[in-house]
Amino acid sequence: MPARTLLLSAVLAGAHALAAAAQALPTTDPAAVGMSVERLARIDAAFQAEIDKGALPGAVIMVARDGQLAHVAALGAQNPAGNAPMGEDGVFRIYSMTKPLVSVAAMILMEEAKLQLTDPVSKFLPEFASTPVSVASANVYGTVSYATVPAARQMTVQDLLRHTSGLAYGELTGNAAVKAAYAEGGLFNPGGMAFDARSVEPAAQVAALAKAPLVHQPGTVWEYSLASDLLGRVVEAASGQRLGDFLEARVFAPLGMDDTGFFVDEDEAMRLVEPGVDPATGQPYAMIDVSQQPANDSGGAGAVSTAGDYLRFTQMLLNGGALDGTRILSPTSVKLMTSDHLGDRIAQPVEPGELLMGVPGYSFGLGFMVREQDGVAGVPGSQGEFMWAGYGGTFFWADPEERIAAVLMTQQPGATRAYYRRMIKQLVHQAVVDETPAMAN
Repeated sequence: MPARTLLLSAVLAGAHALAAAAQALPTTDPAAVGMSVERLARIDAAFQAEIDKGALPGAVIMVARDGQLAHVAALGAQNPAGNAPMGEDGVFRIYSMTKPLVSVAAMILMEEAKLQLTDPVSKFLPEFASTPVSVASANVYGTVSYATVPAARQMTVQDLLRHTSGLAYGELTGNAAVKAAYAEGGLFNPGGMAFDARSVEPAAQVAALAKAPLVHQPGTVWEYSLASDLLGRVVEAASGQRLGDFLEARVFAPLGMDDTGFFVDEDEAMRLVEPGVDPATGQPYAMIDVSQQPANDSGGAGAVSTAGDYLRFTQMLLNGGALDGTRILSPTSVKLMTSDHLGDRIAQPVEPGELLMGVPGYSFGLGFMVREQDGVAGVPGSQGEFMWAGYGGTFFWADPEERIAAVLMTQQPGATRAYYRRMIKQLVHQAVVDETPAMAN
């Protein structure tokens, strides 16, 4: 399918087509913000080549600098089974890019003194007052067995935000006892839909998580986990609102994120982007059903959004918590979120950057990973940039030094996700050709 691309400049004949896109940010001539139109075109060429060879069904890409939209590309098909081309307003299952949303919700409540980062989770969910820790041991024949020991301390809200709670994902953990407990509680579907914990009512989800042992002592190991799902339950307990309702009132509506939520209305279903085919099986990738409201709003993997909506959210964080005169968080809270919260005290058997992009050099803050220095990581970027991605093929990052906010939306689970994350990152950064002065927000 031929590319359908928007290269934004003051002289583009097709600039009026932006009216059809989500109102992400004000548009600009790329040169006005120190970016090259010709170099930005490399983004489209590279992703179109992937589409043409059948590796990727489609993508929406948005790149902003100095708070202005410098590049938009809508490439390939919205649904590989149909003929509709990808639209800038395509709705994507964002999976783990839900985590930064619920993290911001928790920080809003922190700013209102409805919670503290050091609060034990049991303050809001008493079931977690005495959750034990699973410890593995092997006998002389190598047979592994599991016993439980008391937790040295309770998990805290900060632990949930930075994935040091001792929780895990059933899909990822090697601890058989924890995996079995998650499966029994409906938190993990062995052989079924991956990363889908939305069918369990909130109270039952909390009870099942509290009943399962932890995989690590709280505060000792970074392990990607169901922590953000549990954080959503904390937000609900502290705010007295359903997670989706709280986010709608305090984040989505104020930021104009009209297409972000936890399910897709019937009248918008035609905009839902569908996945491609798994090359290993020849079958379409299975992804969560977002056609109706779930039993619980999954703060870890349940939301849907558009590239335009998520770019507005990213720009808000890059601006220090505000966008278009609307303040969501204070700059001090954003600074706290985008700082290293692992340090030397917390073990990282797998570093966040290795999990997300296959590169070292990143730590974790409160809801997303943070680059520790300009070097080490095998992708362009700057110390202090922050980012995260989703199982379904979505990715975002914000680079405060380069004043870049960027979003890649695809619907392609699988091993190629890290490749596309690295690719979009290097293509966006190579398009920066002039270190223009930062503009006032």
